[in-house]
Formats: sequence, C-alpha cells, structure tokens
Amino acid sequence: MENSLDISVVVPLYNEAESLPELHAWIERVMHANGFTYEILFVNDGSTDTSWQVIEDLSKEDTNVHGIKFRRNYGKSPALYCGFKAAKGNVVITMDADLQDSPDEIPELYRMITEEGYDLVSGYKQKRYDPLSKTLPTKLFNATARKVSGIHNLHDFNCGLKAYRQDVVKNIEVFGEMHRFIPYMAKNAGFDKIGEKVVHHQARKYGKTKFGLNRFVNGYLDLLTLWFLGTFGKKPMHVFGFLGSLMFLIGFIAVLVVGGVKLVHLWSGTPAPLVTNSPYFYISLTMMLLGTQLFLAGFIGELISRNADTRNEYQIEKTI
Repeated sequence: MENSLDISVVVPLYNEAESLPELHAWIERVMHANGFTYEILFVNDGSTDTSWQVIEDLSKEDTNVHGIKFRRNYGKSPALYCGFKAAKGNVVITMDADLQDSPDEIPELYRMITEEGYDLVSGYKQKRYDPLSKTLPTKLFNATARKVSGIHNLHDFNCGLKAYRQDVVKNIEVFGEMHRFIPYMAKNAGFDKIGEKVVHHQARKYGKTKFGLNRFVNGYLDLLTLWFLGTFGKKPMHVFGFLGSLMFLIGFIAVLVVGGVKLVHLWSGTPAPLVTNSPYFYISLTMMLLGTQLFLAGFIGELISRNADTRNEYQIEKTI
C-alpha cells in the first residue's frame, strides 16, 4: 500500500527542551509553504530535562507531531533505529534537534530523492561553526571513512541532516553507534545511489554539545567493525581460516627446520643440540597454537549468527 505521507522528519534528541518549539515551528513553516504531507517524530533519548513535556505539548497543538520516549539514554543510533521503524513517509529526513541543521534544506533534499532518484542524500556542512578541536578530527575521520567505504563523493559522513528513500531505512539496521556510517550500511545493503548536498550549518543556539572527542576513537573502531562485517560478516571462515592456515604453515615450516637440524647432526655423528635451544621450536609452537585457534574461531563464526534476537530491543516508556 502506498504511503499517504510525503515526508517523515525523524529528530533524535537528548536534553533539547529549549530548541524544540523553535525547531517545530520552523519545520511546520517549511512543510506548509511547500504543501507537503508530513509527520515529525521526536525520539527522546532519556532526556533529564523537560524535553518530553515539550513534545507532549507540541503533539496536542499539532497532530503531525509524534514522540517516542526511552526510559533511559541509549544513544543516537538506537533513537534513529526506532524512529526509522515508526516512520511512514515516502522520504525520511533526519536532523539534529539543536537548530544547527536548517529545515529550509528539506524541499531540495526531498526533490533529490523523488526526482533525481537518489537512495540517500547526505548533508555536507562545508562551512562549519564548530571549534578547531572538532573540525580537524572530523576531516581526518571523514577521509578515512571515504577510503574504507569506497563512497568517495561524501565529505561529511557524520552530518545529522540526511534524506532517505523509505526502502533504505526499512532495510538497514542501525545499532550501537553506527549512525555515523549509515551511507556505508546503505551501500552494503545494495542502495548505492548516494548523493551529497551542501547544507547550511548554524552555530548552536541553546545548551552545549553532547559529544566529546571520544566519539572519534569509537568511530574508527565502528568503521573497522563495519568493514569487517561488510567484507567477511557472511563468510568469517575466509579470514579466520586464511590467517589460521597461514600461521599453521609458518609453524609447520619451523618444525621442519628444527627436525632437519636434528637429523643432520644425527647423521653426521655430531652432538645434536637440544630442540628447546632453537628459537624455531618456540616459533613453531606459538604459530601452530595460534593457527589452530584462529581456524576454530572461523568455524565458530560460521556456526554462530552475529544477529542476536534482542539486539535492538529498547525500553520505550511512552509513545504519542
């Protein structure tokens, strides 16, 4: 059945009570000016301020406003996962709640999805109002992400302002802290028409950023995880079996060297050195043990599914 809504705007948030009324009014103004049918899904990620009360008040004033309230703070990826699951629009727009993303970008993002045929369009904050301590690591991180993912036309993987065809959000699983790599996940799922749009970036108006520098360290670890899962997730034996076989082969060669030296001395009648005096003995022992363990890890990886049934179950207290 075809959806009746043009756009779902998914807004994950944590302690953004001051920004929400202004953001809602801005989105509403843009939607009405362009004649879109829409919904706004606020996902309250365990806020400790009055954010949920603000969302409840907005939903009473505007039937297009819906909300999901987590019992505690889970993170941005779980918030997006639940928002994507609930979204009904043909095009899904995500944006941050801190007013740094401009709703004025929505019409063009919508057009790029519906008219130009993109599966996903990511915003690019070419001119940023963030401190240097944030912009420099961001540039390095994005360069690495482009190289690993193979999506060379994206300059800002972590931009919260993105547009998706509905099929994309319904067929990817955002978990952990993988929201930074949704374009990469979409590509791995077969949605490879990915575009970029330069978007306006505004300085934060209320409150302070909720993200620290540790997100860049976590980002690299998540990128490595995605690369591994995307490359070997369905065939772990290909990597573990290869590494295990390689190490076992090195160990076996070392055993041959130790045994060969021993035999040469025995045949020549000279005193044979103790096997334990040879460094090759310890190389062979270590490599063969590691090789066996890696080989077994490959078998276990083939037998155990990486998708736990409860991985994306979150305690939702209320919905509107």
